[in-house]
Amino acid sequence: MASNPFETAESFESPAIRQLSVFLEDRVGSLLRLFKAFDGSSVRVVGMSIINASDCSIVRLICDDTDVALDLLTAKRFSVVESELLVVEIPPGHGLISICSGLLTGEINIDYAYPLIARPTGRSALAIRTDSPETAAQVLRSRNLHLLSEQELGPGPLR
Repeated sequence: MASNPFETAESFESPAIRQLSVFLEDRVGSLLRLFKAFDGSSVRVVGMSIINASDCSIVRLICDDTDVALDLLTAKRFSVVESELLVVEIPPGHGLISICSGLLTGEINIDYAYPLIARPTGRSALAIRTDSPETAAQVLRSRNLHLLSEQELGPGPLR
């Protein structure tokens, strides 16, 4: 008899990666100022996307240590919002077709996507924001696609 009747057979680790979205005024040197916030720290930016409007930009960042990155940006008075997305390794061959067709079968919309600029596991990876991250994770895993965890992005040398 089990010691705890509420134990599960296997645990479910959330595949969500935390993304930091930073608001920048459209001024010369703003992006440099943002990256200098990490100067002297061990934080590495492993994914980045920039959306520019007429008078501002939103810079989306995936860092190898989100907690430290958030602390550094907050200390430097950047306007930062934290959100979650999925990061999926792109398999060799027609990997993007596998990812998109999987999401299509689950009727999952992609809000936006961008590649990682570092390859923590040695393979290319795609950050994806969807309208249904839990369902997207299930669909992608059912197709034997690997979703990266924050631990795989973790601090330390690139793998």
